[in-house]
Amino acid sequence: MEKRFVYADNAATTKPDPRVLEAMKPYLTECWGNPSSIYSFGQDAKEALNKARAKIASLMGCDAGEIYFTSCGTESDNWAIRGAAYANIRKGKHLITTKVEHHAVLHTMEALKKEGFEVTYLDVDEYGMVSPESVRNAIRDDTTLVAVMYANNEIGTVMPIAEIAKITKEKKVLFFTDAVQAIGHEKINLHELGADMLSCSGHKINAPKGTGFLYIRKGVGIRNLIEGGGQEKGKRSGTENVAYAVALAKALELACEQMPDLERVAAMRDRLIHEILAKIPDTRLNGHPTQRLPGNVNISFDFIEGESMILLLDSCGICASTGSACSNNSLEPSHVLLAIGLPHEKAHGSLRLSLSHETTDEDVDYILEKLPPIIQRLRDMSPLYNA
Repeated sequence: MEKRFVYADNAATTKPDPRVLEAMKPYLTECWGNPSSIYSFGQDAKEALNKARAKIASLMGCDAGEIYFTSCGTESDNWAIRGAAYANIRKGKHLITTKVEHHAVLHTMEALKKEGFEVTYLDVDEYGMVSPESVRNAIRDDTTLVAVMYANNEIGTVMPIAEIAKITKEKKVLFFTDAVQAIGHEKINLHELGADMLSCSGHKINAPKGTGFLYIRKGVGIRNLIEGGGQEKGKRSGTENVAYAVALAKALELACEQMPDLERVAAMRDRLIHEILAKIPDTRLNGHPTQRLPGNVNISFDFIEGESMILLLDSCGICASTGSACSNNSLEPSHVLLAIGLPHEKAHGSLRLSLSHETTDEDVDYILEKLPPIIQRLRDMSPLYNA
């Protein structure tokens, strides 16, 4: 088989859809006015912004007034957590999250700890799943926020978000879920889900980098993260990025339309998992075997380093990762893999392949052809292999 290009790192970022770029283009070239301006040219831009907000709300099952545009998932996460913590400080300073959250959540929690907040980090099981009962048991009288991700960005495990939302509602504690990896892959109706806040990042669903939103349920009051000119109903200042808001709405619309194709994506995922585990010894699937994102494959290979595996795959034209692309500059093993019980040496040898609608069976064949000899080559070089 000839060398080909296979992009299998869609959990890191996705290719902007041409239809998304076409939808946003007029607001970069023709209708580029400031939506805060009262003259008609500015109001044309405002109308496009309002339509984008309404479209997202319709697709997410919420009201348009509950959607606030941001620059990315990280900003949305920071705003939700800091905003809720500060707004409810009179009630208490106890926050709850899990040990497998994205660093945008974990590092925000760590920063709040330095300000005097107390954070409980919940354990997960061997599949990376948090127990709703552990959430219930951790809630105290001074708890003001529970933050649990919808689906894990590294191992793909989908959390029991609806059950957790019922508990937090019963306990009268705010609940935030980072849904950056789940949106476009899981059917989400916000009014049915019960979460008080939810974050989204556009570049995970074929929109450009630099756009996202935070859902804040009506009646939930949180502090502002960014002050200034009072845009986004006084909640998130900064001149609105109309073109990117339009892009996000179009990308979400396309993602929802393409959901039936996720069965095909999941079938390719399952074939990759089955054949890698069957063909290559000393391997382990990370994440839940069934309750996982349709395109996520995360496997640990004994006796090798993940970085070497990624570089050799790259030489074959295959893009993959060892975990979160946001933290790949670190030499530390994945905090997610450590949290599910893997020792350091096994956590270092992980491979994440994340598929999309553009992935083909031929791409899967190519990965399955190139991966086994790469693993064998690296193991032959390892002093631990057959020691």
